[in-house]
Amino acid sequence: MSVLVFADNSEGKFKKTAYEMVSFGKQIAKKAETSLVVVAINASEVDSLSAYGPDKILSIDDDRLSTFNAQAYAACIAQAAEKESATIVAIDSSNDGLYLAPILSVKLNAGFASNVVDFPVSLDPFTVKRKAFSSKGFNFTEIHTAIKLLGLAKNSIGLIEENSSPEKESFSPTLDDQMFNVTSKSIDKTTGTVTIADADVVVSGGRGLKGPENWGMIEELADVLGAATACSKPVSDMGWRPHSEHVGQTGKPVTSNLYIAIGISGAIQHLAGVNSSKVKVVVNNDPEAPFFKAADYGIVGDAFEVIPELTNKLKEFKSTL
Repeated sequence: MSVLVFADNSEGKFKKTAYEMVSFGKQIAKKAETSLVVVAINASEVDSLSAYGPDKILSIDDDRLSTFNAQAYAACIAQAAEKESATIVAIDSSNDGLYLAPILSVKLNAGFASNVVDFPVSLDPFTVKRKAFSSKGFNFTEIHTAIKLLGLAKNSIGLIEENSSPEKESFSPTLDDQMFNVTSKSIDKTTGTVTIADADVVVSGGRGLKGPENWGMIEELADVLGAATACSKPVSDMGWRPHSEHVGQTGKPVTSNLYIAIGISGAIQHLAGVNSSKVKVVVNNDPEAPFFKAADYGIVGDAFEVIPELTNKLKEFKSTL
């Protein structure tokens, strides 16, 4: 038996999530007294995984897999799991991961637990802690199938460095041409900015900004912090910001380390989408805004005074580093 994790990448480069997946798998493998196998598809930096303890890396290189394909990726991971006799398989909880999970679960005949936030509480019975109720609570789920499939929530365990000298092997799974009947003709990607999915820090604005012409101070603060910009649903509905920045239960979920909400009252749907962020800061001139009850830190004040001052202070601080 072994533990197998899928380390996803973007254009060959691993994201922080991939290293967190390897860290997650390594600790489980140690607890189960077995080895950790990492499978990577069209990755150019597999050596960087060695800092987090894999015992073996399976590299798949296939031009047909240059864009995400749930059927084909699931086939790759399932065949890798079968080859390595993996009884515990882990993937991330990205949008691609959510497409991948049910297909992979069927292929492996594995019980699947999504939104896992910690290492297994017990290996027998196999029990994991998961987010529940739109991240407002947790539950403990037992998996009784021979193979367990886990979906790790982003930023749940962080990175755990543990250098290793993994065995490296090229792997060529059998892929049916029918898996590639649907192809992508073009992909538009955001460039030059941090995406919400990848961001450790997110600066988000709401109707309190009063109009799109005032978004400059949001972008300036985000630039200083190396953060992604986001917005509430009403803001995107009014066309102030693109829908790609809409976060919340009906938009994109945010699992950043720091989420700064400016001029956002805190509707239930918005809070449900950002509850997984570790630290939430709210700036609002209404002391009764619901967001204050969910925030870790709150500033009652006019955003047009607070944010420029905060940005200037951060610039001063960074200049001393």
